[in-house]
Amino acid sequence: MTKISVALCTYNGEKYIREQIDSILEQSLKVDEIVVCDDGSTDKTLSILSEYENKFPNIFKIHLNEKNLRSVKNFEKAISLCSGEIIFLSDQDDVWENNKVKIFSDFFEDNQNVDVICSNGFIIDENSLQQNLYTVWDVPNFLSENKKEIDYFKIFATIGNFATGASMAIRKSFINKVLPFPTVEGLHHDEWIALVSSEQKNFAFINEKLFSYRIHSEQQVGGICYSKDEVSKEKLISRFDYDKAPKTFRDFKIKLRTLNDKERKFTVYLEKDSNENAKRFLKEVQNEKLALYQKLKSERFALFLFFKYFYR
Repeated sequence: MTKISVALCTYNGEKYIREQIDSILEQSLKVDEIVVCDDGSTDKTLSILSEYENKFPNIFKIHLNEKNLRSVKNFEKAISLCSGEIIFLSDQDDVWENNKVKIFSDFFEDNQNVDVICSNGFIIDENSLQQNLYTVWDVPNFLSENKKEIDYFKIFATIGNFATGASMAIRKSFINKVLPFPTVEGLHHDEWIALVSSEQKNFAFINEKLFSYRIHSEQQVGGICYSKDEVSKEKLISRFDYDKAPKTFRDFKIKLRTLNDKERKFTVYLEKDSNENAKRFLKEVQNEKLALYQKLKSERFALFLFFKYFYR
């Protein structure tokens, strides 16, 4: 029987932590351990965790950080402490569908080449009410509707990340390929895992909605959801369809700004660590940027001059 772990990171999460933990404990396929790393909570989070630890001593393993690690390094610690063959990442304020672990586990079992899985999800508000919105997790389904084979690595490396940690599970055998996580502003652990796994063709996405992502004022990372209308859908498709060439000044500006940001993150990382993965990711970004400039130079020379020499 495959052992299943959950890496749960907490910090002042008293408001929603019970709902998340209960949704994990109520899975149709039970998890074997929940490794919690608390990053210095000053509210009632620790007392809530203590209640669960006393009630389920064989499941909960709670670790209190001596100093604040922040999200990326806290998840690195939690993941490294997990002993299961499959490790689910969990935020403190979301909610899982009760068949999430089962569906992910079956997918891993049926696809031995896959090391990382993410899924679609719902959006909920502070009161746990579902919101009727499109999200970046709808993108794979939108692209598939257009009968497009999805190059996840090209998307993650040159456009943006929709492999959210809250929806992610990884094989323990894979973690040595992604740890330690980079400590670069704006480069999150879930994006790094997605980049490494997708480049190796070991990433998979499940279109079924298997968790609820909470939107609230205290959350750390947003930019997930959009109005549920055709305009938003077309914007999402246009943004993530890497074969769709930019046409307007705004299109070029957004594309170049994205590439510049990714180039900066990988360059900063490589100044600290000669990481082979980051070298390849940087090369992918630079090649995409070069192709964009070549297109501008041949088709829109005035724009080429502006973006090449004046826009940063």
